[in-house]
Amino acid sequence: MALEGLLLSLLFSSGATVGGAWWSLKRWSQARHLLDTPTSKIRSAAQGYAEFYGVLAAQTDAQLRAPLTGKPCLWWRFRIEEYQSSGKKRSWRMVESGSSEAWLRLTDGTGDCLIDPRGAEVRPLVREVWQGHLRHPLGSAKSGLLGWLGSGKRYRYSEERLQVGQPLYAIGDFRSSGGGRQARDLEAAQSAVIREWKGDFSGLLQRFDSDRNGQLDEQEWRRVRLAAQLEAEDRHRQESAQPAQHHLGKPAEARPFILANAGEDELARHFHWQAAGGAALCLVGALATAWLLGVRVL
Repeated sequence: MALEGLLLSLLFSSGATVGGAWWSLKRWSQARHLLDTPTSKIRSAAQGYAEFYGVLAAQTDAQLRAPLTGKPCLWWRFRIEEYQSSGKKRSWRMVESGSSEAWLRLTDGTGDCLIDPRGAEVRPLVREVWQGHLRHPLGSAKSGLLGWLGSGKRYRYSEERLQVGQPLYAIGDFRSSGGGRQARDLEAAQSAVIREWKGDFSGLLQRFDSDRNGQLDEQEWRRVRLAAQLEAEDRHRQESAQPAQHHLGKPAEARPFILANAGEDELARHFHWQAAGGAALCLVGALATAWLLGVRVL
């Protein structure tokens, strides 16, 4: 075997080994996170990593419409591919893609939770795939001969959507504010108020520089700290009086952030199958690498 061919084969086989191992461990870890995290109710969920199951509800804002079909939805993702043919080589090349960043509202009967979908692995139930001759279709593809007339180019479109009333499984970082839910760290809140006041130091001097010497002595700084403490307590009372607001977003740690129309068991089963596929790819790559190295030695 030529040296160049051997090196290329080793590159592919070692890549399959490493890639398969990485994919298998990732999917296995995600499945364990899903199964080990108990399902919570929005109203009583603890702060931090949490799992919910509810129904997607409409927002009060203007209704969102998907970019390729124009159909109403809460979230969308699309992909446009162009058909390319050169001799015997035929393939689809991705020319455009995108996804919505509109927030979602999940309700489970105990409360509502707003979800920021950025960074999430979204697995919608609704998916449409069709073909046409326009780069940006205005609606669903036409059928029959008329659908193939037009420009000489051929495109394939795919669009996924989340819609009102669909069940949604969500797991991610859960945070609440208002309603007395937020923790009270008086020292940190006091420091934040002082930093804010220091941003307008002339105003700070005007309020607390009693001897008007352009400086704040120790006694005046004590007055600043006391006033900041009272301000922090007043802000906390005002925030606690507001209705509770719940949010779900991407965790800071390497934990799965998943939004899916499927249930937990179905997702975990799917991830386990993908983990098994990654392990099989890793094994095949390792055996191929060992065989290629043996060929080189011989």
